[in-house]
Amino acid sequence: MTARRPTAPRRGLLGHVRAIARAVVEDVDAAIERDPALASKADAVLNSPGLHAIWTYRVAHAMWESGGPLRTPARVLSTVARAVTGVEIHPGATIGRRCFIDHGMGV
Repeated sequence: MTARRPTAPRRGLLGHVRAIARAVVEDVDAAIERDPALASKADAVLNSPGLHAIWTYRVAHAMWESGGPLRTPARVLSTVARAVTGVEIHPGATIGRRCFIDHGMGV
C-alpha cells in the first residue's frame, strides 16, 4: 500500500470574500483609468457589463476553486453572466488583478 501525500487544505468559499472585495475595488479603479467614457465610479459600477462579467467570474472562480459540489453552481453562474453581459469566462480560468473588459460582447 502506498502512503498518501498530504494535500493542501482548500480554502472555503468564505475564505475568498476579502480577496474578491479587494479585486472588485481594483477592477473599478482600472475601468475608470482605462475608459474615458466612464464619468464616475458609480457610472462604472452601474453601466459596465465588462465589470459585471469580471465580478461574476471572481465569485464563480472562488466557487470553482472550492471544488466539489460548488463546481456545478459555478458553471451555472458563469452561464447566467454570459446571458446577461455577453461575456463568457470559464470559472476555471485565471484572471489577474485590475482586469477591464471594454466592449465585451462576444468575447
